[in-house]
Amino acid sequence: MDDRRQNNQLVLAFMEEYRGEAPNGLQEGTESFAGKRGIESPAIAEQLMEEVCGRENCKQALKRVKANKGSAGVDGMSVEQLPEYLKQHWPAIRQQLLSGTYKPQPVKRVEIPKPEGGVRKLGIPTVLDRFVQQAVMQVLQGRWDRTISDHSYGFRPGRSAHQAVAGAQQYMAEGYRWCVDLDLEKFFDRVSHDKLMARIETRVSDRRMLKLIRTFLKAGVMESGLVSAVDEGTPQGGPLSPLLSNIVLDEFDRELERRGLRFARYADDCNVYVRSRRAGERVMASITRFITAKLKLKVNERKSAVARPWERKFLGFSFTAGQQPKRRIAPKAVGRFKERVRELTRRTRGVSTQRMAEELSRYLRGWLGYFGKCETPSVLQSLEEWTRRRLRSAIWKQWKRGPVRFAELRKRGVGKDLAAQTAGSAHGPWRLANSPALNIALPNAYFDSLGIPRLTVGG
Repeated sequence: MDDRRQNNQLVLAFMEEYRGEAPNGLQEGTESFAGKRGIESPAIAEQLMEEVCGRENCKQALKRVKANKGSAGVDGMSVEQLPEYLKQHWPAIRQQLLSGTYKPQPVKRVEIPKPEGGVRKLGIPTVLDRFVQQAVMQVLQGRWDRTISDHSYGFRPGRSAHQAVAGAQQYMAEGYRWCVDLDLEKFFDRVSHDKLMARIETRVSDRRMLKLIRTFLKAGVMESGLVSAVDEGTPQGGPLSPLLSNIVLDEFDRELERRGLRFARYADDCNVYVRSRRAGERVMASITRFITAKLKLKVNERKSAVARPWERKFLGFSFTAGQQPKRRIAPKAVGRFKERVRELTRRTRGVSTQRMAEELSRYLRGWLGYFGKCETPSVLQSLEEWTRRRLRSAIWKQWKRGPVRFAELRKRGVGKDLAAQTAGSAHGPWRLANSPALNIALPNAYFDSLGIPRLTVGG
Protein backbone atom coordinates (compact mmCIF):
# COMPACT_ATOMS: atom_id res chain seq x y z
CA MET A 1 0.00 0.00 0.00
CA ASP A 2 1.41 3.37 -0.95
CA ASP A 3 1.65 6.31 1.46
CA ARG A 4 -1.26 8.19 -0.12
CA ARG A 5 -3.72 5.33 0.30
CA GLN A 6 -2.45 4.69 3.83
CA ASN A 7 -2.90 8.36 4.72
CA ASN A 8 -6.44 8.38 3.30
CA GLN A 9 -7.37 5.37 5.40
CA LEU A 10 -5.97 7.02 8.53
CA VAL A 11 -7.97 10.19 7.87
CA LEU A 12 -11.13 8.11 7.43
CA ALA A 13 -10.41 6.43 10.76
CA PHE A 14 -10.38 9.80 12.53
CA MET A 15 -13.55 10.89 10.76
CA GLU A 16 -15.19 7.66 11.97
CA GLU A 17 -14.08 8.24 15.53
CA TYR A 18 -15.17 11.86 15.84
CA ARG A 19 -17.81 11.92 13.80
CA GLY A 20 -15.42 21.43 4.10
CA GLU A 21 -18.51 23.12 1.55
CA ALA A 22 -21.19 24.24 3.91
CA PRO A 23 -24.72 22.90 3.27
CA ASN A 24 -27.45 24.92 1.65
CA GLY A 25 -29.23 25.58 4.93
CA LEU A 26 -32.97 26.00 4.63
CA GLN A 27 -34.29 29.29 5.98
CA GLU A 28 -37.44 29.64 8.04
CA GLY A 29 -40.43 30.11 5.80
CA THR A 30 -38.78 28.51 2.75
CA GLU A 31 -39.82 25.26 1.15
CA SER A 32 -38.84 22.26 3.27
CA PHE A 33 -36.63 19.54 1.91
CA ALA A 34 -39.49 17.06 2.12
CA GLY A 35 -41.59 19.44 0.05
CA LYS A 36 -38.73 19.99 -2.36
CA ARG A 37 -38.42 16.25 -2.90
CA GLY A 38 -42.14 15.65 -3.00
CA ILE A 39 -43.76 12.53 -1.66
CA GLU A 40 -41.86 9.30 -1.28
CA SER A 41 -40.64 7.80 -4.54
CA PRO A 42 -42.73 4.90 -5.89
CA ALA A 43 -41.38 1.39 -5.51
CA ILE A 44 -38.66 0.55 -7.97
CA ALA A 45 -39.73 -2.14 -10.41
CA GLU A 46 -36.27 -3.02 -11.75
CA GLN A 47 -34.62 -6.29 -10.94
CA LEU A 48 -32.19 -4.94 -8.34
CA MET A 49 -30.54 -8.27 -7.61
CA GLU A 50 -29.37 -8.49 -11.19
CA GLU A 51 -27.72 -5.10 -10.69
CA VAL A 52 -26.11 -6.33 -7.46
CA CYS A 53 -24.61 -9.28 -9.33
CA GLY A 54 -23.52 -7.19 -12.31
CA ARG A 55 -19.88 -7.50 -13.32
CA GLU A 56 -18.86 -3.85 -12.80
CA ASN A 57 -20.76 -3.54 -9.52
CA CYS A 58 -19.06 -6.68 -8.17
CA LYS A 59 -15.62 -5.54 -9.34
CA GLN A 60 -16.11 -2.26 -7.48
CA ALA A 61 -17.38 -4.08 -4.37
CA LEU A 62 -14.36 -6.40 -4.30
CA LYS A 63 -12.03 -3.44 -4.74
CA ARG A 64 -13.61 -1.63 -1.77
CA VAL A 65 -13.53 -4.69 0.50
CA LYS A 66 -9.86 -5.29 -0.31
CA ALA A 67 -9.01 -1.61 0.29
CA ASN A 68 -10.83 -1.53 3.65
CA LYS A 69 -9.02 -4.69 4.82
CA GLY A 70 -10.30 -5.60 8.28
CA SER A 71 -10.21 -8.81 10.29
CA ALA A 72 -11.75 -12.16 9.43
CA GLY A 73 -15.28 -13.09 10.45
CA VAL A 74 -16.53 -16.29 12.08
CA ASP A 75 -15.29 -18.50 9.22
CA GLY A 76 -11.70 -17.28 9.51
CA MET A 77 -11.38 -16.29 5.84
CA SER A 78 -9.10 -13.29 5.31
CA VAL A 79 -9.53 -10.46 2.82
CA GLU A 80 -6.51 -11.76 0.91
CA GLN A 81 -8.24 -15.13 0.42
CA LEU A 82 -11.49 -13.65 -0.89
CA PRO A 83 -10.57 -13.14 -4.60
CA GLU A 84 -9.50 -16.78 -5.04
CA TYR A 85 -12.61 -17.98 -3.18
CA LEU A 86 -14.84 -15.96 -5.51
CA LYS A 87 -13.07 -17.34 -8.57
CA GLN A 88 -14.03 -20.84 -7.49
CA HIS A 89 -17.48 -20.27 -5.98
CA TRP A 90 -18.96 -17.14 -7.60
CA PRO A 91 -21.36 -19.01 -9.97
CA ALA A 92 -22.99 -20.76 -7.01
CA ILE A 93 -23.05 -17.58 -4.88
CA ARG A 94 -24.56 -15.60 -7.77
CA GLN A 95 -27.25 -18.23 -8.23
CA GLN A 96 -28.10 -18.08 -4.53
CA LEU A 97 -28.43 -14.29 -4.69
CA LEU A 98 -30.61 -14.38 -7.81
CA SER A 99 -32.84 -17.11 -6.42
CA GLY A 100 -33.19 -15.43 -3.01
CA THR A 101 -31.59 -18.31 -1.10
CA TYR A 102 -28.29 -16.69 0.00
CA LYS A 103 -27.79 -17.05 3.76
CA PRO A 104 -25.26 -14.80 5.55
CA GLN A 105 -23.28 -16.18 8.45
CA PRO A 106 -23.51 -14.68 11.96
CA VAL A 107 -21.31 -11.67 12.66
CA LYS A 108 -18.38 -11.94 15.06
CA ARG A 109 -18.80 -9.79 18.16
CA VAL A 110 -15.88 -7.46 18.84
CA GLU A 111 -15.81 -4.89 21.63
CA ILE A 112 -13.58 -1.83 21.38
CA PRO A 113 -13.18 0.71 24.20
CA LYS A 114 -14.81 4.10 23.77
CA PRO A 115 -12.67 7.19 24.46
CA GLU A 116 -15.06 8.30 27.21
CA GLY A 117 -15.47 4.92 28.85
CA GLY A 118 -17.54 1.85 28.10
CA VAL A 119 -17.27 -0.24 24.95
CA ARG A 120 -18.60 -0.05 21.43
CA LYS A 121 -19.92 -3.37 20.16
CA LEU A 122 -19.01 -4.15 16.57
CA GLY A 123 -20.34 -7.00 14.50
CA ILE A 124 -17.74 -8.19 11.98
CA PRO A 125 -19.31 -10.07 9.02
CA THR A 126 -17.33 -12.66 7.10
CA VAL A 127 -15.38 -11.20 4.19
CA LEU A 128 -17.79 -12.88 1.75
CA ASP A 129 -20.76 -11.26 3.49
CA ARG A 130 -18.90 -7.93 3.47
CA PHE A 131 -18.48 -8.30 -0.28
CA VAL A 132 -22.20 -9.01 -0.78
CA GLN A 133 -23.19 -6.16 1.56
CA GLN A 134 -20.91 -3.77 -0.33
CA ALA A 135 -22.46 -4.79 -3.66
CA VAL A 136 -25.98 -4.28 -2.23
CA MET A 137 -25.03 -0.97 -0.65
CA GLN A 138 -23.69 0.43 -3.93
CA VAL A 139 -26.95 -0.30 -5.75
CA LEU A 140 -29.18 1.06 -2.97
CA GLN A 141 -27.04 4.12 -2.34
CA GLY A 142 -27.24 5.13 -5.97
CA ARG A 143 -31.01 5.40 -5.55
CA TRP A 144 -31.27 6.70 -2.02
CA ASP A 145 -28.47 9.22 -1.73
CA ARG A 146 -29.91 11.82 -4.09
CA THR A 147 -33.03 12.14 -1.91
CA ILE A 148 -31.34 12.21 1.50
CA SER A 149 -31.25 15.58 3.28
CA ASP A 150 -28.61 18.16 2.42
CA HIS A 151 -27.99 18.39 6.17
CA SER A 152 -26.90 14.73 6.44
CA TYR A 153 -23.13 14.29 6.03
CA GLY A 154 -22.24 10.84 7.32
CA PHE A 155 -21.30 7.90 5.07
CA ARG A 156 -22.29 9.62 1.83
CA PRO A 157 -20.28 10.09 -1.39
CA GLY A 158 -18.69 13.52 -1.59
CA ARG A 159 -19.65 14.45 1.98
CA SER A 160 -17.56 14.57 5.12
CA ALA A 161 -17.39 15.36 8.81
CA HIS A 162 -15.52 18.56 7.92
CA GLN A 163 -18.51 19.74 5.87
CA ALA A 164 -20.82 19.04 8.81
CA VAL A 165 -18.60 21.12 11.10
CA ALA A 166 -18.43 23.93 8.52
CA GLY A 167 -22.23 23.90 8.28
CA ALA A 168 -22.57 24.23 12.05
CA GLN A 169 -20.02 27.05 12.01
CA GLN A 170 -22.04 28.92 9.38
CA TYR A 171 -25.20 28.76 11.51
CA MET A 172 -23.30 30.29 14.41
CA ALA A 173 -21.98 33.08 12.20
CA GLU A 174 -25.60 33.82 11.22
CA GLY A 175 -26.54 34.35 14.86
CA TYR A 176 -27.75 30.91 15.93
CA ARG A 177 -25.66 30.80 19.08
CA TRP A 178 -27.41 28.08 21.03
CA CYS A 179 -26.95 24.40 20.32
CA VAL A 180 -29.33 21.50 20.88
CA ASP A 181 -26.84 18.64 21.13
CA LEU A 182 -28.70 15.35 20.65
CA ASP A 183 -27.18 11.98 21.45
CA LEU A 184 -29.15 8.87 20.47
CA GLU A 185 -28.60 6.15 23.02
CA LYS A 186 -27.20 2.93 21.52
CA PHE A 187 -28.65 3.93 18.17
CA PHE A 188 -27.18 1.10 16.09
CA ASP A 189 -28.36 -1.44 18.68
CA ARG A 190 -31.96 -0.14 18.88
CA VAL A 191 -33.07 0.29 15.27
CA SER A 192 -36.41 -1.47 14.69
CA HIS A 193 -36.09 -4.04 11.92
CA ASP A 194 -39.76 -3.78 10.99
CA LYS A 195 -39.67 0.01 10.81
CA LEU A 196 -36.48 -0.03 8.75
CA MET A 197 -37.82 -2.63 6.32
CA ALA A 198 -41.07 -0.69 5.94
CA ARG A 199 -39.10 2.34 4.78
CA ILE A 200 -37.01 0.30 2.36
CA GLU A 201 -40.16 -1.31 0.92
CA THR A 202 -41.45 2.12 -0.13
CA ARG A 203 -38.77 2.15 -2.84
CA VAL A 204 -37.70 -1.43 -3.37
CA SER A 205 -40.04 -3.98 -4.90
CA ASP A 206 -37.52 -6.75 -5.59
CA ARG A 207 -38.54 -9.32 -2.98
CA ARG A 208 -35.13 -11.03 -3.19
CA MET A 209 -33.42 -7.79 -2.16
CA LEU A 210 -35.84 -7.24 0.71
CA LYS A 211 -35.37 -10.80 1.91
CA LEU A 212 -31.57 -10.49 1.71
CA ILE A 213 -31.49 -7.27 3.73
CA ARG A 214 -33.73 -8.73 6.43
CA THR A 215 -31.58 -11.86 6.50
CA PHE A 216 -28.49 -9.73 7.09
CA LEU A 217 -30.27 -7.93 9.94
CA LYS A 218 -31.24 -11.21 11.59
CA ALA A 219 -28.05 -13.18 10.90
CA GLY A 220 -27.24 -13.30 14.60
CA VAL A 221 -24.10 -12.63 16.63
CA MET A 222 -21.45 -15.13 17.64
CA GLU A 223 -19.81 -14.64 21.05
CA SER A 224 -17.62 -17.22 22.76
CA GLY A 225 -18.66 -19.82 20.20
CA LEU A 226 -22.40 -19.30 20.76
CA VAL A 227 -24.78 -17.67 18.28
CA SER A 228 -27.42 -15.30 19.65
CA ALA A 229 -30.50 -14.21 17.72
CA VAL A 230 -30.92 -10.50 16.94
CA ASP A 231 -34.36 -8.84 16.98
CA GLU A 232 -33.32 -5.20 16.56
CA GLY A 233 -30.34 -3.08 15.57
CA THR A 234 -27.96 -2.85 12.61
CA PRO A 235 -24.57 -4.25 13.69
CA GLN A 236 -21.73 -1.77 13.22
CA GLY A 237 -18.93 -3.26 11.22
CA GLY A 238 -20.49 -4.10 7.85
CA PRO A 239 -20.65 -1.91 4.71
CA LEU A 240 -24.46 -1.88 4.65
CA SER A 241 -25.06 -0.62 8.19
CA PRO A 242 -24.18 3.08 7.57
CA LEU A 243 -26.63 3.36 4.67
CA LEU A 244 -29.35 1.67 6.70
CA SER A 245 -28.76 4.17 9.51
CA ASN A 246 -29.25 7.07 7.09
CA ILE A 247 -32.47 5.48 5.79
CA VAL A 248 -33.79 5.23 9.36
CA LEU A 249 -32.83 8.82 10.25
CA ASP A 250 -34.13 10.31 6.99
CA GLU A 251 -37.51 10.58 8.69
CA PHE A 252 -35.85 12.53 11.49
CA ASP A 253 -34.18 14.88 8.98
CA ARG A 254 -37.48 15.53 7.25
CA GLU A 255 -39.13 16.43 10.54
CA LEU A 256 -36.40 18.95 11.41
CA GLU A 257 -36.66 20.49 7.95
CA ARG A 258 -40.44 20.64 8.13
CA ARG A 259 -39.99 22.81 11.23
CA GLY A 260 -37.49 25.07 9.43
CA LEU A 261 -34.69 24.20 11.85
CA ARG A 262 -30.99 24.56 11.13
CA PHE A 263 -29.05 21.41 11.86
CA ALA A 264 -26.11 19.24 10.88
CA ARG A 265 -26.14 15.46 11.25
CA TYR A 266 -23.33 12.94 10.85
CA ALA A 267 -24.72 9.43 11.38
CA ASP A 268 -26.33 9.49 14.84
CA ASP A 269 -24.52 12.68 15.92
CA CYS A 270 -26.84 15.67 15.41
CA ASN A 271 -26.71 19.33 16.48
CA VAL A 272 -29.57 21.80 16.00
CA TYR A 273 -28.84 25.56 16.15
CA VAL A 274 -31.29 28.15 17.50
CA ARG A 275 -31.20 31.78 18.69
CA SER A 276 -31.99 31.37 22.40
CA ARG A 277 -31.83 28.92 25.27
CA ARG A 278 -35.61 29.00 25.56
CA ALA A 279 -36.01 28.02 21.91
CA GLY A 280 -33.41 25.29 22.41
CA GLU A 281 -35.26 23.82 25.37
CA ARG A 282 -38.52 23.77 23.37
CA VAL A 283 -36.79 22.03 20.47
CA MET A 284 -35.09 19.52 22.78
CA ALA A 285 -38.41 18.58 24.41
CA SER A 286 -40.39 18.27 21.18
CA ILE A 287 -37.69 16.45 19.21
CA THR A 288 -37.17 14.01 22.09
CA ARG A 289 -40.89 13.18 21.96
CA PHE A 290 -40.68 12.68 18.19
CA ILE A 291 -37.64 10.39 18.46
CA THR A 292 -39.28 8.30 21.17
CA ALA A 293 -42.79 8.07 19.69
CA LYS A 294 -42.11 7.97 15.94
CA LEU A 295 -38.65 6.48 15.55
CA LYS A 296 -38.88 4.18 18.58
CA LEU A 297 -35.42 5.30 19.64
CA LYS A 298 -34.13 6.86 22.86
CA VAL A 299 -32.32 10.14 23.54
CA ASN A 300 -29.43 9.82 25.98
CA GLU A 301 -30.33 12.58 28.44
CA ARG A 302 -26.97 12.37 30.20
CA LYS A 303 -25.05 13.20 27.03
CA SER A 304 -27.58 15.54 25.40
CA ALA A 305 -27.87 19.22 26.34
CA VAL A 306 -28.91 22.73 25.34
CA ALA A 307 -25.78 24.88 25.60
CA ARG A 308 -23.52 27.33 23.84
CA PRO A 309 -21.74 25.63 20.92
CA TRP A 310 -18.32 26.45 22.36
CA GLU A 311 -19.29 24.52 25.49
CA ARG A 312 -19.95 21.36 23.46
CA LYS A 313 -18.05 19.27 20.93
CA PHE A 314 -19.18 18.19 17.48
CA LEU A 315 -17.25 15.49 15.63
CA GLY A 316 -14.12 16.19 17.66
CA PHE A 317 -14.24 19.97 17.15
CA SER A 318 -15.51 22.88 19.21
CA PHE A 319 -15.68 26.60 18.41
CA THR A 320 -14.51 29.97 19.65
CA ALA A 321 -17.11 32.40 20.98
CA GLY A 322 -16.38 35.42 18.75
CA GLN A 323 -18.59 37.05 16.14
CA GLN A 324 -16.89 34.93 13.50
CA PRO A 325 -16.54 31.58 15.29
CA LYS A 326 -13.47 29.53 14.50
CA ARG A 327 -13.07 25.79 14.59
CA ARG A 328 -10.87 24.55 17.40
CA ILE A 329 -9.96 21.08 18.56
CA ALA A 330 -12.22 19.95 21.39
CA PRO A 331 -10.39 19.49 24.73
CA LYS A 332 -11.28 15.80 24.90
CA ALA A 333 -9.78 15.29 21.44
CA VAL A 334 -6.58 16.99 22.60
CA GLY A 335 -6.54 14.66 25.61
CA ARG A 336 -6.93 11.60 23.39
CA PHE A 337 -4.10 12.85 21.16
CA LYS A 338 -1.74 13.09 24.12
CA GLU A 339 -2.81 9.73 25.47
CA ARG A 340 -2.06 8.06 22.13
CA VAL A 341 1.31 9.79 21.71
CA ARG A 342 2.28 8.69 25.23
CA GLU A 343 1.43 5.10 24.28
CA LEU A 344 3.54 5.27 21.13
CA THR A 345 6.56 6.82 22.86
CA ARG A 346 6.67 5.02 26.19
CA ARG A 347 10.02 3.48 27.13
CA THR A 348 8.60 0.08 28.13
CA ARG A 349 7.53 -0.68 24.55
CA GLY A 350 11.07 -1.86 23.83
CA VAL A 351 11.16 -0.70 20.19
CA SER A 352 13.87 1.15 18.33
CA THR A 353 13.77 4.89 17.72
CA GLN A 354 13.17 4.22 14.01
CA ARG A 355 10.22 1.91 14.72
CA MET A 356 8.78 4.41 17.18
CA ALA A 357 9.11 7.18 14.61
CA GLU A 358 7.37 5.13 11.91
CA GLU A 359 4.37 4.29 14.11
CA LEU A 360 4.12 7.82 15.44
CA SER A 361 4.33 9.24 11.91
CA ARG A 362 1.42 7.11 10.72
CA TYR A 363 -0.70 8.29 13.61
CA LEU A 364 0.25 11.95 13.19
CA ARG A 365 -0.48 11.95 9.46
CA GLY A 366 -3.95 10.56 10.00
CA TRP A 367 -4.63 12.87 12.94
CA LEU A 368 -3.39 15.90 11.01
CA GLY A 369 -5.49 14.98 7.99
CA TYR A 370 -8.56 15.34 10.19
CA PHE A 371 -7.70 17.92 12.85
CA GLY A 372 -5.44 20.00 10.62
CA LYS A 373 -8.70 21.69 9.55
CA CYS A 374 -8.84 23.55 12.86
CA GLU A 375 -8.52 27.35 12.75
CA THR A 376 -6.53 27.84 15.94
CA PRO A 377 -2.89 27.25 14.90
CA SER A 378 -1.60 28.02 18.38
CA VAL A 379 -3.10 24.71 19.57
CA LEU A 380 -1.29 22.81 16.82
CA GLN A 381 1.93 24.65 17.69
CA SER A 382 1.57 23.70 21.33
CA LEU A 383 0.90 20.04 20.50
CA GLU A 384 3.84 19.97 18.11
CA GLU A 385 6.19 21.29 20.81
CA TRP A 386 4.75 18.86 23.34
CA THR A 387 5.24 15.93 20.94
CA ARG A 388 8.89 16.83 20.30
CA ARG A 389 9.53 17.15 24.00
CA ARG A 390 7.91 13.77 24.50
CA LEU A 391 10.22 12.28 21.84
CA ARG A 392 13.34 13.84 23.37
CA SER A 393 12.30 12.46 26.74
CA ALA A 394 11.74 8.97 25.27
CA ILE A 395 15.11 8.95 23.50
CA TRP A 396 16.88 10.20 26.62
CA LYS A 397 15.41 7.29 28.57
CA GLN A 398 16.56 4.88 25.86
CA TRP A 399 20.14 6.06 26.35
CA LYS A 400 19.77 4.86 29.96
CA ARG A 401 23.08 5.57 31.74
CA GLY A 402 25.37 8.55 32.19
CA PRO A 403 28.33 7.36 30.06
CA VAL A 404 26.02 6.46 27.14
CA ARG A 405 24.18 9.75 27.46
CA PHE A 406 27.44 11.70 27.57
CA ALA A 407 28.73 9.89 24.47
CA GLU A 408 25.48 10.46 22.55
CA LEU A 409 25.43 14.16 23.41
CA ARG A 410 29.05 14.64 22.37
CA LYS A 411 28.48 12.71 19.13
CA ARG A 412 25.59 15.03 18.32
CA GLY A 413 27.52 18.27 18.73
CA VAL A 414 27.04 19.18 22.38
CA GLY A 415 30.03 20.77 24.11
CA LYS A 416 31.98 18.69 26.61
CA ASP A 417 31.04 20.68 29.73
CA LEU A 418 27.36 20.96 28.83
CA ALA A 419 27.23 17.26 27.90
CA ALA A 420 28.81 16.25 31.22
CA GLN A 421 26.51 18.53 33.20
CA THR A 422 23.39 17.19 31.46
CA ALA A 423 24.41 13.51 31.56
CA GLY A 424 25.05 13.76 35.30
CA SER A 425 21.92 15.75 36.12
CA ALA A 426 19.54 14.41 38.73
CA HIS A 427 16.55 15.92 36.92
CA GLY A 428 14.04 13.62 35.26
CA PRO A 429 13.73 12.97 31.51
CA TRP A 430 10.73 15.28 31.01
CA ARG A 431 12.54 18.28 32.45
CA LEU A 432 15.78 17.52 30.64
CA ALA A 433 13.86 17.16 27.35
CA ASN A 434 13.64 20.96 27.36
CA SER A 435 17.29 21.48 28.20
CA PRO A 436 19.73 23.26 25.84
CA ALA A 437 21.78 20.08 25.44
CA LEU A 438 18.89 17.96 24.17
CA ASN A 439 17.67 20.74 21.88
CA ILE A 440 21.15 20.79 20.32
CA ALA A 441 21.48 16.99 20.16
CA LEU A 442 17.92 16.34 18.96
CA PRO A 443 16.87 19.40 16.94
CA ASN A 444 13.67 19.64 14.93
CA ALA A 445 15.63 18.73 11.81
CA TYR A 446 16.47 15.38 13.39
CA PHE A 447 12.78 14.50 13.74
CA ASP A 448 12.24 15.68 10.17
CA SER A 449 14.92 13.19 9.08
CA LEU A 450 12.97 10.41 10.81
CA GLY A 451 9.92 11.29 8.71
CA ILE A 452 7.87 12.64 11.62
CA PRO A 453 5.47 15.21 10.15
CA ARG A 454 5.16 18.71 11.56
CA LEU A 455 1.71 19.76 12.76
CA THR A 456 2.18 23.38 11.69
CA VAL A 457 3.44 24.93 8.48
CA GLY A 458 6.99 26.05 9.12
CA GLY A 459 6.83 24.61 12.64
